[in-house]
Amino acid sequence: MVQPNAAAPAALPPADDGGTFFGHPKGLFVLFFAEMWERFSYYGMRALLIFYLTQHWLFSDEASSIIYGAYTALVYITPVIGGYLADRYLGQRKAVTFGAVLLTFGHFLMAFEGDGGQGSAYLNIFWLALSFIIVGSGFLKANISVIVGQLYPRADVRRDGAYTIFYMGINVGAFIGTIIAGYLGQTYGWAYGFGSAGLGMLLGLIVFVWGKPLLMGRGESRDPQRLQSKVGGISFEWLLYAIGVAAVAIVWVLIQYQELVGSLLGIAGALLVLYVLYTAVAKLPSEDRDRIFAAMFLILGSILFWALFEQAGSSLNLFADRHVDREVLGTVVPASVFQSVNPAYIILFAPVFAWLWTALGRRGLEPSAPAKFGLALIQLGAGFLVLVFGATAVGVENATPLVFIFLIYLLHTTGELCLSPVGLSAMNRLAPGHMASLIMGTWFFASATGNFAAGLIAAATGAESAGGEGAAKTVVLDVYSTVGWVAVGVGVAVIIIAPLFKRLMHLDTLRDEVVAN
Repeated sequence: MVQPNAAAPAALPPADDGGTFFGHPKGLFVLFFAEMWERFSYYGMRALLIFYLTQHWLFSDEASSIIYGAYTALVYITPVIGGYLADRYLGQRKAVTFGAVLLTFGHFLMAFEGDGGQGSAYLNIFWLALSFIIVGSGFLKANISVIVGQLYPRADVRRDGAYTIFYMGINVGAFIGTIIAGYLGQTYGWAYGFGSAGLGMLLGLIVFVWGKPLLMGRGESRDPQRLQSKVGGISFEWLLYAIGVAAVAIVWVLIQYQELVGSLLGIAGALLVLYVLYTAVAKLPSEDRDRIFAAMFLILGSILFWALFEQAGSSLNLFADRHVDREVLGTVVPASVFQSVNPAYIILFAPVFAWLWTALGRRGLEPSAPAKFGLALIQLGAGFLVLVFGATAVGVENATPLVFIFLIYLLHTTGELCLSPVGLSAMNRLAPGHMASLIMGTWFFASATGNFAAGLIAAATGAESAGGEGAAKTVVLDVYSTVGWVAVGVGVAVIIIAPLFKRLMHLDTLRDEVVAN
């Protein structure tokens, strides 16, 4: 058994001490609603961002896609640092609270739009707003997911279902946020859309602070005495908060020089993988080491998924705006509103998948996590191929029927439900307790890499071509066809080798750790 250091807190009470609701700890639903409002703000802003870059700040499609990719990559890379600080010092609860404060400030800053154009002084406020959102996400994203896992024993059969419920909360927020912020932003003005996102984040902060008692002591610092110790006349805890605010200035530079983000991902990614593998080989018993290897396989496999899935907010958003017939009942619907289709599908299908995994698990028929990843990639690729088929069937000079946007998002959603909540659960289950936030942060680091790659792919779809709208549409469809077939092929390969990595997970010997007093 792994024994955490002597500064670790005493063993926590049983998970059901706070009572249950629909068979789950009540704390799960505090996290559900807090994350719901945070996702309202994030996805509401995300639905508008590519249009804000191209139409308000007047960046080219290629430049906008790379900025978008760098922003989303940084949103996912900062949880590695936030997860480490939470594991080592702050605890997950305080890290989430601090992150929510930064996010609220950043989203409200987005409402200051100025007069537009790259010569506007307000562009610096825009970069600053993105920086606050990025750093705030670093403290919140990985850590709130870790608290979900801490509510359950490691071998609890409810865990996958709990993460799927939590994931449904994410998408309730995303659904509402994309409709409200997207509609307000593209109809009445950018400030209205981004301002509504700021209000959503403020509500998320309030819910999380209010619901602290229902978390039953989960997510607290392993070393509260260290947090209260003085460094230069201030408490160590407040020093960490000051460092977090100072990090905003560093990110402010990075987001403006996107090539630095690519270099950072390459160097930091290599160091992170080497550190995790070194820790697994040199410091962990054999079964925990194997589980880390299995987790790393899933993490690496997720990079391709997110590189293609995250076309939704960039190239697919622009495709819907320019090449799709968006008229519904005589009204042309703003393209950003269709970003709500994916979360709407998840709201509908997440309970079905939660029930399905539990029902199959009780009968011993549930696919392994690696097999689910393979299924996810196949469905992701099939979505692109369906869109290409629909667009070419009506002719590239004609508007693509709206039904094919609904179909690509349907296949992407079912693929997402096979990968994302399952991946969150697998990271928390496979990691030893003292590495939980680090491994969850590594999972989000893979998402960061995928998001940066998504920006490069989206930039390829925005490459200029002679011949008008039809030629531009052809460029997009050629890229989508290529990535679609690649995803299907890789998905098949993952399914074939899935049994090997399932054995490395040692699910039959998973036990909860004994925590030292």
